[in-house]
Amino acid sequence: MRTPDERFANLPGFPWAPHYLEWRGLRVHYLDEGKGSRTLLCLHGEPTWSYLYRKMIPPFLAAGYRVVAPDFIGFGRSDKPEEENFYTFEMHRDFLLHVIEELKLKNITLAVQDWGGLLGLTLPMEMPERFERLLIMNTALGTGDVPLSPGFIAWRDYVAKTPGMDCGKLLGRACPQLSAAEAAAYEAPYPDAASKAGVRRFPQLVPDHPDAPGAEISRRARQWWQSGWKGETFMAVGARDPVLGLPVMKQLQAMIRGCPEPYVHAEGGHFLQEWGDDVARQALKQWK
Repeated sequence: MRTPDERFANLPGFPWAPHYLEWRGLRVHYLDEGKGSRTLLCLHGEPTWSYLYRKMIPPFLAAGYRVVAPDFIGFGRSDKPEEENFYTFEMHRDFLLHVIEELKLKNITLAVQDWGGLLGLTLPMEMPERFERLLIMNTALGTGDVPLSPGFIAWRDYVAKTPGMDCGKLLGRACPQLSAAEAAAYEAPYPDAASKAGVRRFPQLVPDHPDAPGAEISRRARQWWQSGWKGETFMAVGARDPVLGLPVMKQLQAMIRGCPEPYVHAEGGHFLQEWGDDVARQALKQWK
């Protein structure tokens, strides 16, 4: 399924032109703005798309970065296979590695949140020469050897029981400062329930036991961040996230070599990019 272009017309705060590449017979969308020698690679999560980064993009462009923000397959302007079994941890990860290689990204600052982190944090150990900084927000590693929180299990069950979940209404509840048009932009990619197969699958793909797909590679990534990471890190935490808030992020901080104390945004929630202009300024200030 390919979302009609007219559903993306006149999205508030999102003036950037789409770019596309082909991967395994699918058309995949990404933003690509700026010409700087450093690249900000922005990875969104569930159930969002590159629209989530619209407030973080301008400060990084002004600081001279190239900004690349892909839409995962099944999300945003990317194609949306309707067979739920198509969506796997390995598929999503292989896609991200392909994007980095196809677009020849280097001097990468990796910006991750939610599933952007579950997948994105497993990438730098494969190509460490390409990555120099990490901007990490409200996320985790899916190592399969840590019990899932009751809050996440409740969310996973809710998504399983709500095949037509309205992503716009969800974002509007989580981020009450959004206008109605901004909230609706999160529902724009999905004209019907069939187009939300990828959205429905992400919660089910979080590794929940040591042998789950993605768990072993996530444990290897955890070890690499502890001992192999040589770059700079900025951690920002939305304090009002009930699942991936400060306690979880402090545990993640301890896993990342050289990670300083996190910047805690008292008003920010799970979708911290909606407070992203402030987060971007704080990160750039630390890295000046």
